[in-house]
Amino acid sequence: MAIKVLLLLLFFALMLGVGLYCRRHSTDVNGFVLGGRSVGPWLTAFAYGTSYFSAVIFVGYAGQFGWKYGLSATWVGLGNAFIGSLMAWAILGRRTRLMSQQLDSRTMPEFFGRRYGSKALKIGASAIIFVFLIPYTASLYNGLSRLFGMAFNIDYTVCIVIMALLTGVYVIAGGYMATAINDFIQGLIMLGGIVAVIAAVLNSNGGFMESYRQMMQVTDETTANMPGAFASFFGPDPFNLLCVVILTSLGTWGLPQMVQKFYAIKTEQSISKGTIISTFFALVVAGGCYFLGGFGRLYASQIELTASGVPVRGYDDIIPTMLQNLSPTLIGVIVILVLSASMSTLSSLVLASSSTLTLDFLKDNIIKDMDEKKQVLVMRLLIVVFILISVILAIIQYRQNVTFIAQLMGVSWGALAGAFLAPFLYGLYMKRTSKASVWASFIFGAGIMVVNLFARNAFPVWLQSPINCGAFAMIAGLIIVPVVSLFTPKPDSSIVDDAFACYDKDVVVKAREALGDARK
Repeated sequence: MAIKVLLLLLFFALMLGVGLYCRRHSTDVNGFVLGGRSVGPWLTAFAYGTSYFSAVIFVGYAGQFGWKYGLSATWVGLGNAFIGSLMAWAILGRRTRLMSQQLDSRTMPEFFGRRYGSKALKIGASAIIFVFLIPYTASLYNGLSRLFGMAFNIDYTVCIVIMALLTGVYVIAGGYMATAINDFIQGLIMLGGIVAVIAAVLNSNGGFMESYRQMMQVTDETTANMPGAFASFFGPDPFNLLCVVILTSLGTWGLPQMVQKFYAIKTEQSISKGTIISTFFALVVAGGCYFLGGFGRLYASQIELTASGVPVRGYDDIIPTMLQNLSPTLIGVIVILVLSASMSTLSSLVLASSSTLTLDFLKDNIIKDMDEKKQVLVMRLLIVVFILISVILAIIQYRQNVTFIAQLMGVSWGALAGAFLAPFLYGLYMKRTSKASVWASFIFGAGIMVVNLFARNAFPVWLQSPINCGAFAMIAGLIIVPVVSLFTPKPDSSIVDDAFACYDKDVVVKAREALGDARK
């Protein structure tokens, strides 16, 4: 216990120290929200990765999908690395940085408002973010209760309050730069921790080959005619596995807290390096988490199951059960790993929420003449408000088991990505993208997830799952936006030309970057 407490205290002291150190970077809006658009590749890549993966991934999704799909759940981690990280950086990184600076936009709603010349779009986007990002924030505390109960035997409410207070202090003090530096530190802990945990779990089962052999023997009533399904290449349910890959990988392209990381990139070199670093980070952390979860059924004898073979205490019980017999030092590292994953995502979400509500909704609409200092003050106050709301929702969900809150958390990712992915992507690449098509994507993406929440049984069987519905919303948006754009009025050419002018500016580069004209 002394070792675990000491590790936690050192971790807390480091996070607070970074927050206080970065106060000088957060005196104006640009510094507080984007770190002055001068963040290097390592900090940006780790900020992207740690915002991507939280306790929901490590404890919830890894346990759930590992249980359902066996070792094939590793495909989810690979999708996160190559679609959610590599392709996201390659396709969105440079263009997002250039156009967001050209439009002087610091948030996703501000981007929509200026790219499409519509104040209503900006307000609509900020409303969607407010409605769906807050319950998503509350979900970050999920999974911590079991791990803290196992390691320290303390009440879940105490865990929530400690995590919220610590995150709030360093984000309020240091803004984006404190978040980025702490994300880097937390990312290193996540990288080392997941490798150590996988090695320890496999070793406790006789090594990789023995663990794999045992997985080959695992069956349940759904796989009785498919021997070895849970150790196979595509698992027992390839279609639903594909939907999970799409939602958790392609979805990052439309999440405001993820895309906003590209706004702050410093240089071209930062994009190239950041792409490699971010992909490696996702490969180790996400790939490792889902690979670890794939062995969850080896612990079925230690987990209380229903008649249908589902864990009685939920899928969040699987990963803690796998870890409970490890050494105290390693359990301490795991607790800090999950805390790191949750706090990094929490800090990113509350910063995105507060900046969006301040800059896109309150400024010029509710509060007139907000100068730089007042905007930063309002954002800091809203960070406190959003953290309090998330804490209250998490405690209510935990103590009273309010299923509606849990369901709302589940649809948040699909609603945000379904609404924003297509109009953001096409806004960077296609001049013909119309204002009406953006509204169509907003309404369809958020609308179908809300309908799925309240009238799930009205959907076809393959769309009743929020995961499948979210994946469908994103793919449908990629079709809806160009089709609607063809049949609706063209956007104002002056607005479009101004936005795309950022791609046509001449820049001078070294000979190693381009051959140039040999005749000169």
